[in-house]
Amino acid sequence: MEIIVETEVRPTEDIEKVKKALQTIVTLEDLKVAEITTGFKTISVKCESIKCLEPLRNAIRIQQIEPAVRAYLYKRIENSTLVILIHKQAAFAGKVSLIDSDRESPLGPIRITITGTSNEIEEVIKFLTEE
Repeated sequence: MEIIVETEVRPTEDIEKVKKALQTIVTLEDLKVAEITTGFKTISVKCESIKCLEPLRNAIRIQQIEPAVRAYLYKRIENSTLVILIHKQAAFAGKVSLIDSDRESPLGPIRITITGTSNEIEEVIKFLTEE
């Protein structure tokens, strides 16, 4: 299984604040910052264990949104890949706000791409949403 969490850092954003938003979602091991064009950067984290998503799991539990998250996740599976979009400003505030398209987060979403077997995807969904 491969888990990639990435987000864009726009010129108007403070990179430390974007890192704080990411900490709501993922442990920041193997953090990589890359400049894609002048002023625009991406931050990405890659991991192979669902344990790196522990912060997201905890935030889902605190907000008590497991059933809604579970329904969202099952709709987002396509060809052994699960793509989750999270509103970046909400994550900065410590909240999980799932979105359906990039347009719903003005500064760009936090994108989690999980690739693996159907059993591994099922394991991730259970890990994140079992009450």
